[in-house]
Amino acid sequence: MSQRDDQDQRIAAIIGHNDQLGFDQAVTRFFEYLKTELPFPCDVTGIEDFRWEEIYVLGPGDPEEYEELKKSQPSYRDHYELLRIERGVTSKWMLFRGEDIAAHVRRKSDGNTFCLGLSELQAVERGSRHDQLLDDYAVWFVNNR
Repeated sequence: MSQRDDQDQRIAAIIGHNDQLGFDQAVTRFFEYLKTELPFPCDVTGIEDFRWEEIYVLGPGDPEEYEELKKSQPSYRDHYELLRIERGVTSKWMLFRGEDIAAHVRRKSDGNTFCLGLSELQAVERGSRHDQLLDDYAVWFVNNR
């Protein structure tokens, strides 16, 4: 059995088959599962550049301006402690506002707190239980929204 098949089976065990629930109901079911299974706090980082960073990472943005903005804004390169998750909360930092699970995080370097989209985060400790849980959620969320 492939890793993808294993992941599909884990996801199906959490939410059932995609035709059984609507998207919002499936996110809620994933949320309830992660609330009990995900160890808090756990160390996370961004999967890829956050929306505001795109002009600096992929485009013509000024590197000095980017460094200054990263002091007050979350960066996908930063490491955070995932403190808790919540449904029905949005922030300007979330890519999928109103759909994604809200991840309340504290940046390790300076203690600043942010509310990010859980689907945009990955565990720092690759191969760990929380890495698998976060990856399963992100893969399911992005492929089914």
